[in-house]
Amino acid sequence: MNETLEITLRSLWVSGAATLLAAAFGLPLGLWLGTRGRSHLAATFLYAGMGLPPVVVGLFFYFLFSRSGPLGALGLLYSLPAVIIAESVLAFPLIAGFTMAGVASRFEEVRKLVRSLGGSEAQALLVLLTESRKVIVAALAAGFGAVISEVGAVTIVGGDIRHATRVLTTAVVLETRKGDLELAATLGVILLGVTLVVSGVLVAFGERR
Repeated sequence: MNETLEITLRSLWVSGAATLLAAAFGLPLGLWLGTRGRSHLAATFLYAGMGLPPVVVGLFFYFLFSRSGPLGALGLLYSLPAVIIAESVLAFPLIAGFTMAGVASRFEEVRKLVRSLGGSEAQALLVLLTESRKVIVAALAAGFGAVISEVGAVTIVGGDIRHATRVLTTAVVLETRKGDLELAATLGVILLGVTLVVSGVLVAFGERR
């Protein structure tokens, strides 16, 4: 049970950190593209990025962080920072894309309303952020859901090392291969529960007035 708790907390930490890192870049980019008139090129890249194969992302960072790679001297391979970086890349296009689409659909309407009432561009952006709260929450939920359930990139760059980089998804795969289906099912239920709780918290925040 102690190891199960350890794995669960590690999964929360890694997924939360990856989501926040992706949001730090994805939210501003999505807001900027949504308010400046999204370009077809930017939209194409972001939407294509939503379907990035996790194993390809993991392989890319494996080459980058391996001893013979450009960043091999940092010693990041098979560490939590490497997992967080890889997962943040997977979450980034989801967060940016959802934000861009949601903001773009309401920007002109909100802008015209605020300007008709004598408001400034800055006030229009502030109102837009408030009105887009649910969109941002949806973007964060999508990003978190993608990384908490990810297994390919985590295995490649993290190595599934016990007491170090093992998370819920890799633990489920390991226990299934070992034939311990009861433990694998338990870990799977915990994974679903964690996802549900975090999503519930985000939805509750989005519904606040």
